[in-house]
Amino acid sequence: MNLVPLGDRVVLKQLEAEETTKSGIVLPGQNKEKPQQAEVIAVGPGGMVDGKEVAMQVKVGDNVIYSKYSGTDVKLDEEEYIIVKQSDILAIIK
Repeated sequence: MNLVPLGDRVVLKQLEAEETTKSGIVLPGQNKEKPQQAEVIAVGPGGMVDGKEVAMQVKVGDNVIYSKYSGTDVKLDEEEYIIVKQSDILAIIK
C-alpha cells in the first residue's frame, strides 16, 4: 500500500536521532526529543490550493527540516510517517 499525498502535502519519514560521543560510541535517540529532520517519501501534485497556485519545491529523496509541531503522524505497514503541508517545511538539507 502506498501513501499518495493530495494538493500541497508531503509525506516524510523521520530520520533516526543518534548521538555519537567523543570516543565514537553511538547512543540511540530514545530519550531525546524527536528530531525535526526527515526524508521526503512522496510529494503531492501541488496546483491550486486555497485559490493560490502552489508549485512543489521538494522532491522525493530530499532531506528536510520541518516545523516542530506540524503534520499528522500516520502508521502504515509498521512504518511511521508524517504528512505535512509544503509550507511546514522550513529548509532542504543539501
